[in-house]
Amino acid sequence: MNVRYLFAFCALLFSFATYAQETVVRTEAITDSTVTTNSKTDTTLRSPPPSAISPTINTSNSDLCTFGVAGAVQTQILGISTGTQFTDENCERLKNSKTLYDMGMKVAAVSLMCQDERVFDAMMNAGTPCPIDGKIGEEAKVAWDMENGKNEPEFPVGEEDGFGTEEQTAAGAGGIGALLLLLLL
Repeated sequence: MNVRYLFAFCALLFSFATYAQETVVRTEAITDSTVTTNSKTDTTLRSPPPSAISPTINTSNSDLCTFGVAGAVQTQILGISTGTQFTDENCERLKNSKTLYDMGMKVAAVSLMCQDERVFDAMMNAGTPCPIDGKIGEEAKVAWDMENGKNEPEFPVGEEDGFGTEEQTAAGAGGIGALLLLLLL
């Protein structure tokens, strides 16, 4: 009997909850409003400075006979960066000469080294002239005397294929001057 009362009580309880949810409450309101705003606004924009970043030219390997040069210039409007790589011909001569010597070609190694005017002069002063046409020692000295009428070959004064030292210096100075003019912008 208690179970019946409990069941009836639960049925009444849930029926009131269902009846309460069916009721709709409506409200209506009309609002007129006017908003007037006066303000002074200052905005400060802080941005990082412009930057021209130089390219990285990696020549850290000790077996390379090159070195890199890079630079950059930045103004408020324009930024320029550049880089290049130069080859050290004397370093290449030394490495090639060492390679020839290691292969057992000693005369060829000395002949390659003699392409440097300082080495040629040192060899002549030491009484061991540079090889010429496969001749060494006293035969080479006689051959050098007959070929030039003097004891040294004609060394090239400047580079024929590209810019000489003076032209490179002038071009570099012109580039730096142009960059300085850009800084005035």
